[in-house]
Amino acid sequence: MLFKGMRLKERKQRFEDALNSTKAAIEEGIVTGGGVALARAAVALDGLTDEQHDIRAGIAIVGRALSRPLRQIATNAGAEGSVVVNNVLANTDAHYGYNAARSDYGDLYAAGVVDATKVVRLALENAGSIAGMILTTECAIAEKPEKPKPAPAGGPDGMGGMGGMGGY
Repeated sequence: MLFKGMRLKERKQRFEDALNSTKAAIEEGIVTGGGVALARAAVALDGLTDEQHDIRAGIAIVGRALSRPLRQIATNAGAEGSVVVNNVLANTDAHYGYNAARSDYGDLYAAGVVDATKVVRLALENAGSIAGMILTTECAIAEKPEKPKPAPAGGPDGMGGMGGMGGY
């Protein structure tokens, strides 16, 4: 019974996500999904320059960050992220991208792989806001990550096995 309740809750949550995405798409439109729109935006930053070193560094950081979603989606699908990013950006079609569900390249717009523009815009605004807060913070406290403990070399004694083993 618990499993059915969990499935129902997950289905409800997916429905709500789809409804909210549709509302956001109606408000501001859609862009090619799968991280392609962001990776192509990073290319637009290539021509930007400034006299100040800090601003140039910021432009480079934002450019790398914009291609990260496409790279991570490809990596999660078992592909080499850098190769996928290069292949996608080598094609001039704005809708051309990597379909992680099918592990192939093609027209993502035609395949229905799209993101609501509002969702992408708000994600960028929030990321910029958080980055700004981190840069202006004088002190931050975080938990020290624990190193994973090594697994024991052998199995524990007396834990069953074939008959006559373990002194039983």
